[in-house]
Amino acid sequence: MKQHLLNLSLSELAAHFDTWGEPRYRAEQVALWTLRKGAKSFEEMTDLPRTLRSRLNNEFTITSPPALDTQTAHDNSTTKVLLDLGKGEAIETVRMDYDPDSNRIEGRSTICVSTQAGCAIGCIFCATGQQGFTRNLTAAEIVAQVLYFTRERPITNVVFMGMGEPLANYDAMLRAIRWLVDEQGFNIRQRGITVSTVGLIRPIERLAKEQLQIGLTISLHAPDDELRRYLIPNAGNVTINALLETGTKYQQATKRRITYAYALLEGVNDKPEQARTLAKTLRGRPIHVNLIPYNPTAGDNLRRPKPDRVLAFLREMRIAGINTTVREERGIEIAAACGQLRTDMLDNSQTT
Repeated sequence: MKQHLLNLSLSELAAHFDTWGEPRYRAEQVALWTLRKGAKSFEEMTDLPRTLRSRLNNEFTITSPPALDTQTAHDNSTTKVLLDLGKGEAIETVRMDYDPDSNRIEGRSTICVSTQAGCAIGCIFCATGQQGFTRNLTAAEIVAQVLYFTRERPITNVVFMGMGEPLANYDAMLRAIRWLVDEQGFNIRQRGITVSTVGLIRPIERLAKEQLQIGLTISLHAPDDELRRYLIPNAGNVTINALLETGTKYQQATKRRITYAYALLEGVNDKPEQARTLAKTLRGRPIHVNLIPYNPTAGDNLRRPKPDRVLAFLREMRIAGINTTVREERGIEIAAACGQLRTDMLDNSQTT
């Protein structure tokens, strides 16, 4: 079976070419064709010798997963695609386009990528978490999600916030990030990459040592450990204080401010007194809190807070001096929260 070329790093590809007697710049040419020019076959790489193209075709593939389904928001700002991994498996990827504003000369286009088929963390409010875990994605399968959309419009940002826990698939995630930021890869600025995690301590510590300038978002979703364990059943016995201390270490190592995500669930974690408890815990830390009103996906007993409850929670946080915003919402009418298209596919397969 052929190996996917993007499961190798650029240095590994160059070393492989060296065993063929080919210079390093050939590896850079192949990377440019694959990631920047969107070549779908080695035959398209016309500045490579024909013998090299034939050899590459015999040993490698650059095939990308085909789309099973695509949904686009009415204003065309958000597109969600379900990519076929074969053997009945699929993953979701979302592109969000933002128009220029007073602070940006140009608009930006953000890709939300998945790192696993399913997820083992089991967050009760997450559609993916209710599907269970199937397998980790390869680096090539992660990169292919970005590649799918770069053929339509240049990408400025990539967020690892799709299906799965990125830090539970650390090696493939990091290999994909290297392709994203490499000058011979996608050449996306490091500060345009963000990894979102439920809070796996050791992988966060490991990521802090990679000498990258990527952003980190850590999921809190509760003001106390007891409620957090209920909302995130398989996150282990990690305490909120331990997460905050680990976040501080990451911030010190990378000089990047940490964002803490907080999904608001009506009557569960959105009370003003809970906001005050959370603010007391966070006070004095140079962080940002991103409030995310629940996008109904996973359970009949969970509800989206009404706008006045969201604003009340936000007000309490800001009164306490915590830098807090409410996430700009995209793609609600196409169910852009990851896991829903795949859930529909799995449900349909079980009824046919």
